[in-house]
Amino acid sequence: MRVVEIAQIENAFVIHFDTDDTRINAYTFASTIIALADAAKAANASLNPGSQIEVVVEALGPGSFRAQIRALYSRAKNLFSNQVIAGVVIGVIGNYIYERTLAVDDKVVVEVKTDEVIIQRGQDRVVVPRQIYDATRQVERNPQFVKSINKSFAAMAADDKINGIGLVSSMDAPPPPIPIPRETLIQLAAALPEDPNSRVVTEEAELQIVRAILKKSNRRWEFVWRGVTISAPVLHEGFYREFFAHEITIAPGDTLRVTLAIKQSRDPETGIYTNVGYEILEVHEHVPRVRQMPLEPDGLAA
Repeated sequence: MRVVEIAQIENAFVIHFDTDDTRINAYTFASTIIALADAAKAANASLNPGSQIEVVVEALGPGSFRAQIRALYSRAKNLFSNQVIAGVVIGVIGNYIYERTLAVDDKVVVEVKTDEVIIQRGQDRVVVPRQIYDATRQVERNPQFVKSINKSFAAMAADDKINGIGLVSSMDAPPPPIPIPRETLIQLAAALPEDPNSRVVTEEAELQIVRAILKKSNRRWEFVWRGVTISAPVLHEGFYREFFAHEITIAPGDTLRVTLAIKQSRDPETGIYTNVGYEILEVHEHVPRVRQMPLEPDGLAA
């Protein structure tokens, strides 16, 4: 039995590049690390609103070639700044990588327990803390996270000097217990072609609420954005926690400051992108509508 314990890599992990030398192409390395950093930022936006994340490479080493990666958090002042779940983002990335690679041949069995989840394919087993598993389910709904992980697979698959990869807990750890072979990276990269006529962009936006959905679902709220009415589901779990705890009260006319994912489609003839859909990935702040206070009778001029 070959076992990966995600709990051992949830704060930091070492990505092991299986090469015939102790070197790696600089472009491959940079592209992979940037893609993983972008994935971490997208995951953090879903899990830790109110905090910023920086992904750093702490060390490089042989065996064949290794890089140790860690996430550093800093708080920002907004509505949800007390909800940082330290360590979860790195664990989510490691878990998602193994989930995707093990599932290539559709022979994975998932056993969900109270404290942990076991993902097994034949003699390969990944043991995931329940918190990490649940967070992964939340983060995978973020298109920017999935797109960034896909880019990391594509960058590694494009380098024919990489025989495979794996994740380990430290620079001096033995080779990965479950190696991810090059063939799997190629399969994942080939199965995920990007549509040249569609894209998703994100931007910070202020949305005025027209209609709110008073329960957690994928149903679309209605907002006014830049003078235009749009519909979008709110995918941010932290926002709903505050909402259901009655720590905020929503009313028409209120404003949400958010990270907005904008789905766009390109007209092949003109090359112009138009907006075709929206999703709210993160709610940064709720701003109640300014309401005019009535004047007291004795405050009026005689």
